[in-house]
Amino acid sequence: MHDFPKISNAEWEVMKVIWNHPEINSVNIIHELQDKVEWKPPTIKSLINRLLNKNIIGFKKSGNEYLYFSLIPKDECIKIESKSFINKVFSGSIKSMLLTFIESKEISERDIEDLKNILKQSSQKKG
Repeated sequence: MHDFPKISNAEWEVMKVIWNHPEINSVNIIHELQDKVEWKPPTIKSLINRLLNKNIIGFKKSGNEYLYFSLIPKDECIKIESKSFINKVFSGSIKSMLLTFIESKEISERDIEDLKNILKQSSQKKG
């Protein structure tokens, strides 16, 4: 796994847009975020700069504009953030996390069946 700085919730919103495009300029990032958040364009540009400074995104100059792209795949970021969340909130116990969701009725019976199948397939691959 790639070792990279923590991504804030606001930065995640920008990353979701960037991950959906191989390359995207700030105008289009702002346009895509307009309906989702109430940030002004300078705020979004600041978030882009923070992501650049953290080496989470890169850019290339094309004419008069900068095209931004992710340096870290979305699935890798999700794995790292998920592990961080489980460690912070559930002391690293996936079992505790699942029990919490099941007991609070956050997981449907169908989801439980799907999880059983996933776990069964996973144990077959390991065995």
